[in-house]
Order: sequence, then C-alpha cells, then structure tokens
Amino acid sequence: MSNDTEAPLPEGWEMRTSRSTGMTYFLNMYTKKSQWERPEVPAEPGEVRCSHILVKHSESRRPSSWREDHIKRTKEEALDLIKNYRKQIVSNDASFADVAMKCSDCSSAKRGGDLGLFGRGQMQQAFEEEAFKLKVGQLSKPIETESGFHIILRTV
Repeated sequence: MSNDTEAPLPEGWEMRTSRSTGMTYFLNMYTKKSQWERPEVPAEPGEVRCSHILVKHSESRRPSSWREDHIKRTKEEALDLIKNYRKQIVSNDASFADVAMKCSDCSSAKRGGDLGLFGRGQMQQAFEEEAFKLKVGQLSKPIETESGFHIILRTV
C-alpha cells in the first residue's frame, strides 16, 4: 500500500479513505466515479482516456445499438438529443456517467461511457481530433462522425 501513497495520480483523481472500511479508494472529481483500484496513468504521452455519449440516427454507419435494433431518428433529432444531454450534464441535472448508461447508443454505456486509454489512429478522425484537444475534465460540444453524434469527456 505504500506504493499507493507515493505514485502520482492522474489529473482529476483523488485518493480517499473509506469511512466504513478504512480502506483507500480513488475518486475521479470530474465523473464522480470511485474505484478501489488505482487509476491508470497513460503509458505514453500520446494516449488519452475519454468517456463519451453516442446518439445514432438513421444515416449512421450502423443504425442499430444495444438499445434499439433499428434506429429511425433523423440526424436533426439525434443532434437535438445530444445537445439536450450535454445541457443536463453542464447544468448538473445529471451526471455524465448516468446519462451515458441510460442514453448512449454505444456499448460503452455499461461502463458509464468509458472508452479506456487510446492513442492516435484508433478512433474516427473527428472524434480523435476533439479528444486530443480537450483538457482533462473538459466536456466537448457535439461532434459528428460516421457513427452519429457524440459528446466527449476527457478523463485522463
């Protein structure tokens, strides 16, 4: 455990002590997610960690998801939805992770939208460009890719 107190944490993370167990846990101040395991620090400077919410539409490259077999909403309806989700998060009416778990058309929804660490060349270009521009804790404006509309939260 001495290792837990000596190594630096990724930006946005705090080490805390559980009042009920006395054990150390880690809290992401941006997403409010807590975990027992020490958060990953990117292995190389060219990696980021992001969460996202995806809203697909009928013109998406694969207009189906874990939530709907056949997505029929228009591009305009999808954009309106993603803007509304962003507004709820920014106004603190809902947490990013909660909105992702309930509303995202990506399978990452079950992890609160967490995509894990990724480097350049692993995501669609518009998504990657925005993800690497964001600062830790920053939420993007809606981004359009072939998959649909996204909002991205950079976590590491």
